[in-house]
Amino acid sequence: MGTCARATSALGDPTRRVVLELLGDLAKGLPVSRPDVSQHLRVLKRAGLVGDRGEGKRRVYPVVPESVAEVRAHFDLLWAHALANGSTVTEREV
Repeated sequence: MGTCARATSALGDPTRRVVLELLGDLAKGLPVSRPDVSQHLRVLKRAGLVGDRGEGKRRVYPVVPESVAEVRAHFDLLWAHALANGSTVTEREV
């Protein structure tokens, strides 16, 4: 499974989407336990959307911009095709 497929699969969970959005402030604002956050971070890491590194007693999980850009490009292409096909279908029916 490629990076984009793993990433879109990982982002299928709404909590993971919020985790990715809030990476800088994870301890606050999430209605889940720390072990749950850790599990979501593991999935995001396996999907290539975040990295991790140790800084003293803390783990830092930076977003991997290239992977996020790949997912965005994938969805941009999907939307472009969907909109183009929708126009074609609409024009035929009119």
